[in-house]
Amino acid sequence: MAIKISQGLKQSQNLAMTPQLQQAIKLLTLTHLEMTNVIAEEMVENPMLEEAGGESDVETQAENENREATSDDFSEAPLMKDKDDFDWDSYADSFNSNSSTSPSTANSSSDSDDMPNYENIISKGMTLAEHLEWQLKMETLSESDWKLANLIIGNINDDGYLEVNFEDLIAESGLKREDAFDILEIIQRLDPVGCGASNLQECLLAQARIAEERSPLLEKIIRDHLEDLQSKSFEKISKALAVSIEQVKKTSLLLQNFHPKPGRLVATPDTHYILPDIYVVEAGGEFVVQVNDEGIPRLKISKLYQEMIKKGAGHKTDEASEFVKDKLRAAEWLIKSIQNRQKTIEKVSKAIVSKQQDFFKKGPKYLKPMVLKDVANEIGMHESTVSRVTTNKYMHTPLGTFELKYFFNTGIGGKDGGVDIASEVLKLKIKAIFEGENTQKPFSDQKVVEILARENLTVARRTVTKYREMLGIEPSSKRKEKN
Repeated sequence: MAIKISQGLKQSQNLAMTPQLQQAIKLLTLTHLEMTNVIAEEMVENPMLEEAGGESDVETQAENENREATSDDFSEAPLMKDKDDFDWDSYADSFNSNSSTSPSTANSSSDSDDMPNYENIISKGMTLAEHLEWQLKMETLSESDWKLANLIIGNINDDGYLEVNFEDLIAESGLKREDAFDILEIIQRLDPVGCGASNLQECLLAQARIAEERSPLLEKIIRDHLEDLQSKSFEKISKALAVSIEQVKKTSLLLQNFHPKPGRLVATPDTHYILPDIYVVEAGGEFVVQVNDEGIPRLKISKLYQEMIKKGAGHKTDEASEFVKDKLRAAEWLIKSIQNRQKTIEKVSKAIVSKQQDFFKKGPKYLKPMVLKDVANEIGMHESTVSRVTTNKYMHTPLGTFELKYFFNTGIGGKDGGVDIASEVLKLKIKAIFEGENTQKPFSDQKVVEILARENLTVARRTVTKYREMLGIEPSSKRKEKN
């Protein structure tokens, strides 16, 4: 059998993800703080980049202050400068004068020595383990006691609970069970009280034992009827302990002073600082967008290196010239990418604010259904671009600060001729219904479906269940107060 071999040409198009394109896409997803850090790193690595400013800018500003204002003065200033004069002689003189030891620099040096150390101003908070160990050092413990204590503390999570079986720790330490439980009790009495417990019941009991108003009844309720208390079966507890229902309710209120996750009092989660990328302000009865350019350097291309490129134009083999050209291309691309990022954020934000004017005027209940495709079609961009721009971006408004993704909600309740509302608005409606119920006869999920139907909202029961769980609301069987 003969095999026929032939050659042919096939033309196809492929999108090459160059490093520059990857950088541009990456900039879209960065937060305001992250982007300023990236710019700072690029300015260190790329000598072609400089921050706009200097004597020429100051002189221009002084001239502008002495002339009459025009309409052009109120147009937004460009974020970047592509070109600017560079006075190498002045720069060199400035560098040399700053390097030398002059009276002025000597004084500034002495002043900086008098300043307190930054690390002394910003204190580092103790971890939960460090906090417990620090208190334990005030106790008289043997070496074997310390071994078990370290095992316990090392296995306590941020909530304050012991993550391993205590019996395994006893076996590893080699202590007697009675002595081991004494060490555990000491740790559970440390601040915050209850750390080292294996479960909620043990944690609450530890706190009840050292409460200012110690209540034997409360300890019995925690030890034997915690589940009944969670389901509000006050009558069952009353009969079992031979006390009145009123006494059970009154005693159970003491639990409000206890912490179910005591470790969180010390091991607080890391603070995440948010810098809004967009500010929304009211102007003439309408809400308008202002992009936050604060902290973003106004970049320019160094005139010095531009001259170096011109001088080395006839020497293509010169490695230094090629290096400078590469840095120039990288600098220009970064400037364009930053400008494109800011413009894209502005376009997306304007589209959001335009579609959600009722939200900004009247509040969250008037948030309209909106998806990525709606904004993408309006500004002429792909949905993936809109998705990147709205990731980790925050908008500061008169109503508070919101992540851009907050404004994107699918429409729910519009089936069979019903009204279409945003999922976030539906969540608020469901929350309001549960908050307004009679605790003696709490609403079932199906009942909430029927109440929403009166407002012409067609919602499935499983949808109500999903939102109820998201809101942290228990089923009706557990919300019902039993007398």
